[in-house]
Amino acid sequence: MKQEFFNNMNNTNNYERYQRQILFSGFGVEGQDKLKQAKVLVVGAGGLGSPVLQYLAGAGIGTLGIVDADVVDLSNLHRQVLHPEERAGMNKAESAAITLQKLNSEISIQAYPFMLTEENAEAILAAYDFTVICVDNFQARFLINDLCVKLKKPFCNGGILEMHGQVMTYVPGKGPCYRCIFEDVPAAGTVPTSADVGVVGPAVGVIGSIQALEVLKYFTGAGDLLTGKMLVFDGLSMTSRIIKMPHPSPDCKVCH
Repeated sequence: MKQEFFNNMNNTNNYERYQRQILFSGFGVEGQDKLKQAKVLVVGAGGLGSPVLQYLAGAGIGTLGIVDADVVDLSNLHRQVLHPEERAGMNKAESAAITLQKLNSEISIQAYPFMLTEENAEAILAAYDFTVICVDNFQARFLINDLCVKLKKPFCNGGILEMHGQVMTYVPGKGPCYRCIFEDVPAAGTVPTSADVGVVGPAVGVIGSIQALEVLKYFTGAGDLLTGKMLVFDGLSMTSRIIKMPHPSPDCKVCH
């Protein structure tokens, strides 16, 4: 197994770095090589983006893109664990890139220190194989959803408030998109945010870790993805449930 991996990856350090996941039958040498070739865009380098990015970088995703226009604030640090306190005031995408490159110097990282907009989003998303939505901005979620449907690109969306979270994955042709379920951007002030009701760091880590796992499963083919269903997590009772949504909505603005 070692020699085969060395031949595929051309790096004699790789087996030791990734051996524990290579040994898993769902990954193996072939799966690890797929991760190396993968290009993943993570939109948001905050609470959800922190565990997503750390685990994807650690797992050996070959190319990571990071989009975030915000700067590190002390109020972020209890949950946004990519950022040390001395980087307060630094752009989060750039701060995340520094941390991740120290974690894995062998991967390629591209920081986009600005917001996704209708003008720039399509070109950025088109350059990646998979997008992970880690923002609490509904306009950005719907924009990413609509473009991924248009470009036939998969994505994973995560959301978290207090100790409650949810995760769903979209793969073209395999279930509903985000707009099939939530239809449109909610009116301002109708949906609370973490700034309104708070959020607990470890709960954010749980949801972000599930999102990262979805990415690894997508590229390696291990297990079943959260397509056509949504995982709902309650950290207060430490329970989760799966809501099945197997079919795209016939009234969806982008699927039909």
